[in-house]
Amino acid sequence: VLPRQTCGLFTHTIFYKEYPGGPKELDKSIQGGELFFTVVLNPISIFMTHLSNYGNDRLGLYTFVNLANFVRTWTNLKLQTLPPVQLAHKYFELFPEQKDPLWQVGKLIFSGKNICKLNPCDDKRHRDIWSKEKTCDRLPKFLVVGPQKTGTTALYLFLIMHPSIISNSPSPKTFEEVQFFNRNNYHRGIDWYMDFFPTPSNVTTDFLFEKSANYFHSEEAPKRAASLIPKAKIITILIDPSDRAYSWYQLLIIDGQQLRTDPSTVMDEVQKFLGVSPHYNYSEALTFDSHKGFWCQLLEEGKTKCLGKSKGRKYPPMDSE
Repeated sequence: VLPRQTCGLFTHTIFYKEYPGGPKELDKSIQGGELFFTVVLNPISIFMTHLSNYGNDRLGLYTFVNLANFVRTWTNLKLQTLPPVQLAHKYFELFPEQKDPLWQVGKLIFSGKNICKLNPCDDKRHRDIWSKEKTCDRLPKFLVVGPQKTGTTALYLFLIMHPSIISNSPSPKTFEEVQFFNRNNYHRGIDWYMDFFPTPSNVTTDFLFEKSANYFHSEEAPKRAASLIPKAKIITILIDPSDRAYSWYQLLIIDGQQLRTDPSTVMDEVQKFLGVSPHYNYSEALTFDSHKGFWCQLLEEGKTKCLGKSKGRKYPPMDSE
């Protein structure tokens, strides 16, 4: 379904001589330009127009009659049409694998594995129809992807102590985790996702992030995250050594045991990896709580803020068998 920007027919576009940019712009788009290639390169196209486009100079009829004639004249394509619902069924008969959408930065691809939905931040036509009150700056710069039971909650709490690092607001259903890329929340769209993040006071120095431990083992999360936020950095925590090869580009692997025993050193590495400033001295902001047996945030007057009872638990040793 293509927006009005694709064909240039808006509510007040009713006179040929008053077409934005002049009549030649419309004819150029029809005769081998953007509108022509939109139809040629997409197997099924549904254009949005207005009733007013079919009155006065009838630019709606002028545009699509001339477009159809030009396609018939200069290509071997055979144009056909169906009612909207039947057209949708026909599309998914042709591309059944595309029923699952994919928010993607860049151009809209129809022949791949998914229907790739444009990130409006990266397409001028989509920015034009997006609300002026919305901003493209409310997407995270990095993700903490898990896995579970490795110290991701502790890392999350240490991160938000830094004045330049800002987390998403808590989800009422999944605690602090949004779980956007790995669940059906993804189908709610990027407006729903960005509502969890504040507008940065400084786009350059503020670092938005989210922590969702279930991303680590999700088959869909890597593809979805890479499509929507390809420049985002990824942090994962590993408890035990692994023989698998990992790409170190935009990826930081944290030693879970070191995070437990020496968190300030780990957080120095995280800050360096992210390139965040100013440097936050975690060695002065954390203190070891001997009763809890865990590192906690040091507050004013010597008070501490530790993880809840469910975190940092001690378990009986495993049997040798």
